[in-house]
Amino acid sequence: MKNRTIAIFLLSVLFSVGSGLYAQELNAIQTVVPFLTIAPDSRAGAMGDVGVATSPDVYSMHWNPSKFAFIDGKGGVGISYAPWLRALVPDINIAYLTGYSRIDKKQVLSGSLIYSSLGDVQFTDVYGTLMMNFKPNELAVDAAYSRILTKNFSGGVAFRFIYSNLAGGSFINGESSKPGTSFAADISGFYQKKMSLLKKDFHLGLGFNLSNIGSKMSYSDSQTSDFIPMNMRLGASGTINLDMYNKMTFTVDINKLLVPTPPVYYNVGEITEGGDTIKTALSEIKAGKDPNVAIPVAIFQSFFDAPDGFAEELKELTYSFGAEYWYNNQFAIRAGYFHENEIKGNRKYFTAGAGFRLSGFTVDFSYLMPLTQNHPLARTLRFSLSFDISALRTAGKPRS
Repeated sequence: MKNRTIAIFLLSVLFSVGSGLYAQELNAIQTVVPFLTIAPDSRAGAMGDVGVATSPDVYSMHWNPSKFAFIDGKGGVGISYAPWLRALVPDINIAYLTGYSRIDKKQVLSGSLIYSSLGDVQFTDVYGTLMMNFKPNELAVDAAYSRILTKNFSGGVAFRFIYSNLAGGSFINGESSKPGTSFAADISGFYQKKMSLLKKDFHLGLGFNLSNIGSKMSYSDSQTSDFIPMNMRLGASGTINLDMYNKMTFTVDINKLLVPTPPVYYNVGEITEGGDTIKTALSEIKAGKDPNVAIPVAIFQSFFDAPDGFAEELKELTYSFGAEYWYNNQFAIRAGYFHENEIKGNRKYFTAGAGFRLSGFTVDFSYLMPLTQNHPLARTLRFSLSFDISALRTAGKPRS
């Protein structure tokens, strides 16, 4: 049976997590549901996909839920939309809805929904006869709790349900497919401190987020389960107030997937160190470690399982650099850069964008400029909207 869904899924993996034919040959880490790694908001998207240590906003759910504990508002809602893989398939898109509500001065509840539509797909048999039309889709629903633990530090936990329906129950190679599901959790922390730098007010931010720590996912009863994109993100930011109207922020994130690196296997006909001749492909590991392990083992193993040793482990880190300028807390200009090693996906791109804020309403734009390959967001303008509910209520009241 011919299945365009599989092709779309492979393209999604190619551009979302840096794996593809070129990257697979060079040992890129692969996971299912790569849409979980996509920056949902235009503020972070304009700064090279950074966000774990930037100032709290309504989109903190994706980057670092613990930041919500230090957010200024009592409640807020954010909405964003991005066309995806538009250069290849015109009807793929990702939508994101998020919000938070403050319980008291120290505690905040938050939640989000991300939905990815993979467009219209026609399923045909081996003779090309149309059997059904289907719209593959994926989604994740999150709920989080954040709390201030000390004067300068907050912590947060998030729980996530993930759903991925790529084939609509169709038969592939004689077997019925099924939607993939998974449950996952995030553990995060955020530290902020006000200080002085060059006789100017300076705001330091440090953050971490261990995200998508959860069960594997399978699309059929007999298929081997695959890892979801368990991830570790570390970052720092610094904001300096140049004067009462102008301020600048510089920030950096370091990212690592907590998923086993594919090992190198002996080829058929090769002789092992023990003198045995390999008769079956992928039957014995030549370098690296067995990737078919339990979740806790996979997390710890991901730091030392690369076939080429520690040098390859360092190449699995991705780096995001961002800068943000605000004038009078009403107008922002942003720029950033994202870097991934050539043998791990080779994603390299510059980003830019702007933001406008007025009476509790904020709109952000971002634009991506790829350096090494045709990124699915190349020459695409993304936008995000956010609303501070308490500010909107205040703005609607008549002045006394």
